[in-house]
Amino acid sequence: MDNDARTTEEFGFSTRAIHVGQAPDPTTGATIVPLYLTSTYTQTDLGEHRGYEYGRADNPTRKALETALASLEHGQYGITFASGMAAIDVVMRMLSRGDRVLAGEDLYGGAYRLFERVYRDYGVITEYVNLSDPDEFVKALHPKSRLLWLETPTNPLLRVADIRQLAAAAHDRGMWVAVDNTFATPYLQNPLDLGADMVVHSMTKYIGGHSDVLGGVVITNQESIFERLKFLQNAVGSILGAFEAWLILRGVKTLGVRMARHQENAVALREFLQQHPAVERVYYPGSESAHEAEVVSRQMRGPGAMLSFEVRPRKGQAEVERVREVVRATKIFALAESLGGVESLIGHPATMTHAAIPAETRRIRGISDALIRVSVGIEEADDLIRDLGRALD
Repeated sequence: MDNDARTTEEFGFSTRAIHVGQAPDPTTGATIVPLYLTSTYTQTDLGEHRGYEYGRADNPTRKALETALASLEHGQYGITFASGMAAIDVVMRMLSRGDRVLAGEDLYGGAYRLFERVYRDYGVITEYVNLSDPDEFVKALHPKSRLLWLETPTNPLLRVADIRQLAAAAHDRGMWVAVDNTFATPYLQNPLDLGADMVVHSMTKYIGGHSDVLGGVVITNQESIFERLKFLQNAVGSILGAFEAWLILRGVKTLGVRMARHQENAVALREFLQQHPAVERVYYPGSESAHEAEVVSRQMRGPGAMLSFEVRPRKGQAEVERVREVVRATKIFALAESLGGVESLIGHPATMTHAAIPAETRRIRGISDALIRVSVGIEEADDLIRDLGRALD
């Protein structure tokens, strides 16, 4: 198969995940992309080389991963980084002092920490709005608004926003649009097709898929954005290592089949939790309103495998104590940070993934102490239901 992502649109998702950027090694015929462990490359003459000069700038294993992911997101360019946060950081480095960011009010705590405790000190101001309502976005616009930072579905309340509508409004005002697509993955959603300028993933999650590697990626169709991000990647040095690229590329090959099973299990678990008397409320993409369900059906190929729920405390019991009872009682769901691995994880956003957000801000945004987030793995659905059922009883 031709390794150029732009020529493979006729192939299905899993075919591209297995083949694009991953032709047999021309020297040995190795079916799997080799792990190139080298920091430098021997040049043929002064000013002449074989396309590679130094490991910080490029690596063949990393290039294979970038090409594959660009294809899966219907993009032309992929740039990988040492972590998802490193990818977000480089996007933010495209801004200048005085520029403003508009971000969804429900977002990952690590992104909030970066925006508030790093870039605010550099004079880049982020404002937070309910992006499920496009009118709120328009009202919050500022003459210096430069970037729309969008999660959909959001972390941890699984809200969705209309990418196409928001991107059109942002572009009318000369803004870039970056979508964190980590929860949906390219298997379920392709923001570039909906008008986004950049798609960001924490590859640590579903793309890697096995909880054994860190990585981040930014994908774009715009050469000017790619050139700037590529310069920053090399200048800052927050690159993805060759071994990490090799591990993630291995995970990419099974992304489609994993996501199908993840989602199947999540739907079954959601139905169970909605009926359980110890559960106050379940959060799952498309479940908040008819409008949200319509947005999900229009821009996603499925609601995904992340869900959150609020537990009812026992009489006289604090919310966090009830949560502690539940997370301690699970046998299959592991109490852990992160998400997207083949194993199911359970977490408490208020004290884990979103602890960087002040308590009052969390409360205003709907992240209560009773909220539990689960990353539904690919185990047997009946086992997962029994495990949570015993923990909730």
